[in-house]
Amino acid sequence: MQQFHQFLVLLFPLIFLPSVISVTEVSAVGGWTPIKDINDPHVVEIAKFAVDEYNKKGNTSLTLVTVVSGETQVISGTNYRLILKATDGTATKTYQAIVWEDALKNKKLTSFEPFLG
Repeated sequence: MQQFHQFLVLLFPLIFLPSVISVTEVSAVGGWTPIKDINDPHVVEIAKFAVDEYNKKGNTSLTLVTVVSGETQVISGTNYRLILKATDGTATKTYQAIVWEDALKNKKLTSFEPFLG
């Protein structure tokens, strides 16, 4: 009986581990995951970078007001899709920005547009 019990203990991980691994990989790589703490200093840094880069490219003078929400996507680095509020000094508007960051913390603004949702 003890041998049967040991056999089951060894068999259990072999049966269920592959399904756990495949579910984890699907949700971790490629899919968007909500950012739990939008006030995290790194998230705010990404948002400021997005506004600064938009200002450089568009010859505008927006200032970040706040990060409203965000998601990350792991693809050869990390995409940050942020909903943020920014002001030009007279009006505050909501924007969606996407910033890609590699493992060395190099960043690239890939999208910045008014948020209509």
